[in-house]
Amino acid sequence: MAAAARYLSGSQYKGKVALTGLGTPNQMREFVKDGTVKNFALWSPADLGYLAAYAGAALASGMISGKEGEKFTAGKLGEYTIGTDGVVVLGPPTVFDAGNIDQFNF
Repeated sequence: MAAAARYLSGSQYKGKVALTGLGTPNQMREFVKDGTVKNFALWSPADLGYLAAYAGAALASGMISGKEGEKFTAGKLGEYTIGTDGVVVLGPPTVFDAGNIDQFNF
């Protein structure tokens, strides 16, 4: 996404073409601040790690087996349900925009 934003920021299409996708705040800060990109999204690496740690601990302790429908609590993130094929979904991604991008450094 950053490469596309870099091109768009210097083109006649800046502000006319909507660009969105996945990126990190450090890669995209310049382009959000200069108006090339209104917003973009990414799942929080910290929250993904936090959830993975709780899921791993619940599996290791026998609290869950990984079967679809089982539930476990992931600390401050709350309760999660194991889905099809043992998948646990963090939830919606964080949307970064001019109002919040400076709060993140990764």
